[in-house]
Amino acid sequence: MDNHVVISSDSHVFEPPDLWTERIDSRFKDRAPHMERVGGVDHLVVEGDQMIAGIGLISNAGARFDAPETISAHGRFEDVHTGGYDPDQHISDMELDGVSGEVLYPSQGLFYFKIADSELMSAVFRAYNDWLTEFCNTNPDRLKGVAMINLDDVREGIQELERTAKLGLAGGMIAEYPTEDRRYDSPEYESFWAAAQDLNMPLSLHTATRREGRSRGAGGTGIRDASGRANKVFWPATSICDMIFSGVFERYPELKVAIVEFELAWVPHLLGTMDYTYNERHEEATYRFKGNLLPSDYFHSNVYLSFQEDAVGLRMRDLIGVDTLMWGSDYPHSESTFPKSREILDQILQGVPPEEQAKIVGGNTARLYGFDLERISARTNKS
Repeated sequence: MDNHVVISSDSHVFEPPDLWTERIDSRFKDRAPHMERVGGVDHLVVEGDQMIAGIGLISNAGARFDAPETISAHGRFEDVHTGGYDPDQHISDMELDGVSGEVLYPSQGLFYFKIADSELMSAVFRAYNDWLTEFCNTNPDRLKGVAMINLDDVREGIQELERTAKLGLAGGMIAEYPTEDRRYDSPEYESFWAAAQDLNMPLSLHTATRREGRSRGAGGTGIRDASGRANKVFWPATSICDMIFSGVFERYPELKVAIVEFELAWVPHLLGTMDYTYNERHEEATYRFKGNLLPSDYFHSNVYLSFQEDAVGLRMRDLIGVDTLMWGSDYPHSESTFPKSREILDQILQGVPPEEQAKIVGGNTARLYGFDLERISARTNKS
């Protein structure tokens, strides 16, 4: 591990409390997401008075190692790692963790895919994308941001994907699962898939971004939700099946989709199930691939997998596909591997050949998001 360039495919910023109240389009000011202190802890609030979630689980990196008993859904902004919103400190934290580059996702923003008003959601996403661009531009070689994209209106989604590509963001995050009546096998998305391919913007299906439903961490069943994370992969797995079985990747062979923060061990079973149903249930698998290809072939060629510390899944890497595996730290969230990412990688990669380790800890992420491995390695070594 010592000589490999490490890039996190799944890290996060932590949006400052005034991001949306200051930056959102003026007509949405009174409905902008903001933070309110209730009972001594901070909560995310949107639409004036709709409480979304607490901030503890998305802001407490390192606590799992030092004081796991303090981990709670409840938290205060002053306890958030400064690196979540200060780019210089963010780079310092990366160096402390032995990480040369990071792909950045939102923290609070994950929950805002559930905003009912589509116009408000788009305004929230635009404001965030502008702020994220500024954050990443402080060190564009090492920080690559993923834009938030609303697909309620596909034309508008394309415009925002085009706009953020011009700004220099490296990919687009769409809902891990849209509304049930507008799943990703619908022809209405064809122009969006084409645009993502033409722009070379990988798409992401990140945990906690269903268009509808309860936010992760909300309500009283948090530990069951967290322990049952494998069940939550139903949503992005179904979305990927919708795309594969409707021929999206056959029509757009250069389109790439990353499934983010769902670990790995579920993948071999899904691959076998997809191929079995494709071969055995012709009446339902009405779209037939050219050249005797199978659903698993499109999964291997077009789908990337961002994981954190799934040692069991890594044992099945030959079935999953080594060239699509991407490690991520989840900084600065409470379950993050920060500041012991290198130690954890050493543990879970035991027995993995060095050339495969290099791909998994950084090479695959660099290829997908355009990191210059030699350049960021030189910069990291100088620091």
